[in-house]
Amino acid sequence: MRSSSLLLISLLLCVCDVQGASDFRVCAFNLQHFGDSKAKKSDVMRTLVKIISRCDVCLLQEVRDNKGKALPQLLEGLDRFDTEHQHKAVSSQRLGRSDSYQEQYVFVYRTNTVSVTARYQYPDNRPGDVDAFSREPFVVRFKAPKTAIKDFVLIPQHTTPTNTTKELDALYDVLQDVKNMWKTENVMLLGDFNADCGYLAKKNRKNVRLITEKNLFWLIPDNTDTTVRSSTSCTYDRIVVHGEMFASKIVPSSAKPFNFQTEYGLTEEQALEVSDHYPVEVLLKGDTSRSSFSGLDSGSKKTANEIKSYLHFFTLFVLRHISQMLT
Repeated sequence: MRSSSLLLISLLLCVCDVQGASDFRVCAFNLQHFGDSKAKKSDVMRTLVKIISRCDVCLLQEVRDNKGKALPQLLEGLDRFDTEHQHKAVSSQRLGRSDSYQEQYVFVYRTNTVSVTARYQYPDNRPGDVDAFSREPFVVRFKAPKTAIKDFVLIPQHTTPTNTTKELDALYDVLQDVKNMWKTENVMLLGDFNADCGYLAKKNRKNVRLITEKNLFWLIPDNTDTTVRSSTSCTYDRIVVHGEMFASKIVPSSAKPFNFQTEYGLTEEQALEVSDHYPVEVLLKGDTSRSSFSGLDSGSKKTANEIKSYLHFFTLFVLRHISQMLT
């Protein structure tokens, strides 16, 4: 009698727990010269797959896949490792001022949690500031219905170390361009900004609108080491959110680097084979209006909170009677 009653209690508590969607992870990772040679290293690829599989959307930088084989190999590895999700990628053209050195921005994403609704290669032809970027942003708009934000834009940037201040400031113009074009305020800027140490002097920060604009929130705190080498401690990689509304949809204190060296028990040498950067990440809140009762009649006027309230009182009623039976 007691065991069956306890089982009933457990079931009732599970039913009463009306859950919204889980948190949604956005990541940015400088892969450090990702191409054919790195893709041939099976241990490195296994680590990359484990890292990227944690993310709903992951911005990859320094993709130098000239033969077009490394990225498909990475996607195949992701689908084999993470059988609960399928992954796709959307990529920029090869970018760079030099023909001998070019990179791509690549967004890898889970197809069952997010979809691409628009993409835009910033033309970098602003009057008076033509060719501001060595690798101009490849902007992508996403729809993520299970998140509290639902719809958002990601603007990636891997700045040139020798031109960091100028490129960071020019990102503000990209932000305004995208806001006006797509009529949205939900914008996140992310990537290897080189925004620390010798590349962004403190005296120059007052000249960067991306820093001085009050409606922009830098989520990775200064003095957070995003580099793998023990000999360096720099906050190069950043995540910046536009607007208080978007910022309110971020899980508090979730923005941070992911120390894969410690997480996977790697030596520094092994970690550096993967990259000299840690990925940075942030969690978007799930949509709390979505519940496990979403399959109920859509014509019902009862909200998930009302249902949860009724179940709560019903559970208390049943528990009180069970308690009387057990005493």
